[in-house]
Amino acid sequence: MLDWIATATGARAARHTEHIQTLWSGYGEIARVELDGGIAPTVIVKRVQPPAHARDTVSDRRKRRSYDVEIAFYRDLAPRCDDSCRVAHLYASRVTDDGWLLVLEDLDAAGYPDRHDDANGAALDACLRWLASFHARFQGEPCAQRGTYWHLATRLEELPAIADPTLRAEAPVLDAQLSAARFQTILHGDPKEANFCFTSDGRAVAAVDFQYTGRGCGMKDVAYLLHGRRDDPAAHLDTYFQHLGAAAEVEAEWRALYPIAVRDFQRFLAGWRPR
Repeated sequence: MLDWIATATGARAARHTEHIQTLWSGYGEIARVELDGGIAPTVIVKRVQPPAHARDTVSDRRKRRSYDVEIAFYRDLAPRCDDSCRVAHLYASRVTDDGWLLVLEDLDAAGYPDRHDDANGAALDACLRWLASFHARFQGEPCAQRGTYWHLATRLEELPAIADPTLRAEAPVLDAQLSAARFQTILHGDPKEANFCFTSDGRAVAAVDFQYTGRGCGMKDVAYLLHGRRDDPAAHLDTYFQHLGAAAEVEAEWRALYPIAVRDFQRFLAGWRPR
């Protein structure tokens, strides 16, 4: 693997220097690799290799598909992102029978070294600005893939686990309302604070983890980012729409769909982690 990374980045050699994190369910790792010469001093390598115990289940197929989605995003859409919705540059990628390998720009070295588990103030505003810019950039973009990892079509096996019969009955209605939105964009699909890299002053961000990008109403990303906050979402929605800069009819439709997106995410949680 290291020899291939060196060749792909024009380096004389590549050395594994830091394990950053293990991927969900043991599907691989994210690591920092140092290059001797080549395109940059360091790169981030996302190595995906499904574990031997992974079975052909709905969950496993969803995970495997997500890595194809991520490579496609970095190849086709990421080059259209600027500093207002900053993402890492993809230096190289490959898909083999064993798994997926992505060689990405090191965002720490690019000026985004900080992480926040619970962003507030300027840091949260920076995340909302990123989403607004990303959504505005890809407004109306055609895409066969549906965004987010919790949309109903991928979670039908969890529907019977929802204890609240009203919420269970609402599930297809909520999904239909969001899917029928006149204005659609490309969603990040998993925009939690852990998937944003912050500048030291917290006023700008870059995003990572594009396994669940795809078409959808922008409110799904916003509702997900704001989930669990106790403050009034109105001010945060104002911040988002101020930076979205969309036509009044887009804002009117999406504001009306925000509570639907919130309820839809609650549906996912109720089935995924029933009490």
